[in-house]
Amino acid sequence: MSPQAATAMQPVKGNVPVKQSASDEVLDRIQKTYDSIARRAFEIFDANGRWFGNDWDHWFRAESELLRPTHLEIAESDDHLIVRAEVPGFTTKELSISVEPRKVTIAGKHESHEESKKAKTIYSERCANEILRVIDLPAEIDSSRVIATLKDGVLSIELPKAAHAKPVHIAPKAA
Repeated sequence: MSPQAATAMQPVKGNVPVKQSASDEVLDRIQKTYDSIARRAFEIFDANGRWFGNDWDHWFRAESELLRPTHLEIAESDDHLIVRAEVPGFTTKELSISVEPRKVTIAGKHESHEESKKAKTIYSERCANEILRVIDLPAEIDSSRVIATLKDGVLSIELPKAAHAKPVHIAPKAA
C-alpha cells in the first residue's frame, strides 16, 4: 500500500442528477461492490497467513475499508418525504441517485489517483472512497418530480408522494 495525501475539499453546492428506475444498474453496482469486498477480504485472509476462523473479521474489515458509512435522516409530511444523507467530500459529479416508486439508491465514488513514493511506508491507512446506500421508502413516491441538492456535504432529496385516489365513504342502500 502506498501513503495517501489528504487534501481540503470545498463544499459543493448544486443539483445532483436523479435517475428514474434503474434497477439493473443498481443491481450491477451492488454486485461490483460485493465482488470488491470479497476480493479485499481474501487479500486480508491471505496476508494473515491463511488462518481459518476469522472470515467475518476479514469481511467487516474489507467492508469498512471500501465503503464509507452514510448517515441518514428521513422525514415525512403529508405530501412528501425528505431524505438527508451525509456525504462529505463528494461532489455532484461523483454522486448518483436512482429513484423507484418505493426505493432510493445513493451511490458515489471518488476517483483519486495520487501516489507518493518518497520514503519507505511504515504505516498506512485506507480511507473509504465509495458509498452505496439503498433506502426502502414507507410510501410510494412520484419519481418524476424528485429534487436532489448537495450543500455543505449534506445531500437532500425531496420525494413528493404519489397521488392516489382519495378514500370515499359510500353508504349501502337497501335492495
